[in-house]
Amino acid sequence: MEKIDNLDKKILEIISCNARVPFKDVAAECGVSRAAIHQRVQRLVDMGVIVGSGYHVNPVSLGYATCTYVGITLEKGSMYKRVVSEFEKIPEIVECHFTTGPYTMLIKLYARDNAHLMELLNDRLQEIPGVVATETLISLRQSIKKEVPIGLQHAEQVPSGLEEA
Repeated sequence: MEKIDNLDKKILEIISCNARVPFKDVAAECGVSRAAIHQRVQRLVDMGVIVGSGYHVNPVSLGYATCTYVGITLEKGSMYKRVVSEFEKIPEIVECHFTTGPYTMLIKLYARDNAHLMELLNDRLQEIPGVVATETLISLRQSIKKEVPIGLQHAEQVPSGLEEA
């Protein structure tokens, strides 16, 4: 296990707010060289701490006005992998989680409108073998979206083999 120190945390805090910030600006804020920032970021990528970067697209701008969470109940939990492979064929599904609690799985999807949502539920999701029930929760507004807290209080060890949650 490699350690994440306070400089790593400071870098993560800066770039998680704006992945496009130039390394020279990060270096200036951290009081180290641009090369040091580049090396640290690459190390964080190699360690699996940083798992991606890019642009976030506003679904509404592409005509997807309805954000929906769907609780899925499967006939058997062991059908999870087969159902996930079917979900991967549905482009409107943007997240899928295997969960505890009342649902076997929880998915997040975007639909153009309620008619499109009904089509996705009735003609796609509920037709997948093993899906026995769905419960739909429509998001009226996303109020918070942020990364997990970086926490500069103390350095911690990061387990090897981290996977994106």
